Amino acid sequence: MKRVKCTVEYDGTGYSGFQIQPNGKTVQEELEKALRTMHKGEHVRIIASGRTDAGVHAKGQVFHFDTSLAVPENRWVRALETLLPSDIYVKQAEYVEESFHAQFDVKEKEYRYYVRPVRSRDVFRRRTVYHHPRNLDIEKMQEAVKQFLGTHDFTAFCSAKTTLKGNKIRTVSRAELNVTGEELEFIVRGNGFLYNMVRIMMGTLLEIGEGKKEIDTIPRALAEHNRRLAGFTTPGHGLFLWEVSY
Repeated sequence: MKRVKCTVEYDGTGYSGFQIQPNGKTVQEELEKALRTMHKGEHVRIIASGRTDAGVHAKGQVFHFDTSLAVPENRWVRALETLLPSDIYVKQAEYVEESFHAQFDVKEKEYRYYVRPVRSRDVFRRRTVYHHPRNLDIEKMQEAVKQFLGTHDFTAFCSAKTTLKGNKIRTVSRAELNVTGEELEFIVRGNGFLYNMVRIMMGTLLEIGEGKKEIDTIPRALAEHNRRLAGFTTPGHGLFLWEVSY
């Protein structure tokens, strides 16, 4: 058996998330279906770096699987492309050591969230950008975003629905807000993320930009572990899992 590491991008619009679940189409289901076809009906289980929620996209999700097939490394991408729907594309595949684990070996992940704060819509970006027409103080938001940097307990920026046990301490190594044309791009990189963490961080920045919250909201919420101090949870469709580092 050989272990294959794959990097996949997908448009999450038509999926109920990455991970297989009883009801609803998922990205994992489509990937495993394609691999099952290649393996003549044999079930092949994939292990991903983590799951993404309904509507969330990926530019650099990573997964691994074990195979008994003698497929040349450079043939996997083409073979999977012919079996996958057009909104899922495995863009890289390579053989790795059997000890490699797509989930447990992750060092950092990078997410990006896109917001269109102007009145006019862009119909071609409606599935990948959150349209939120408001008058925003961008400089205030760019000052506030820096407060996410460092190691903190992010309980306040985690959905109350989370089932995670244990501490919620995470380290954010990059946090910035850029203006790209008529859109805002929030980039955040860290050693781990809680359920809905990036979307709540984005919602908090938007409320600061609108004047609903002050800049000191972020350090207060972090210190008090108070979800009510943080902002709203933005929709999933503006979010991308951008890169996974090992």
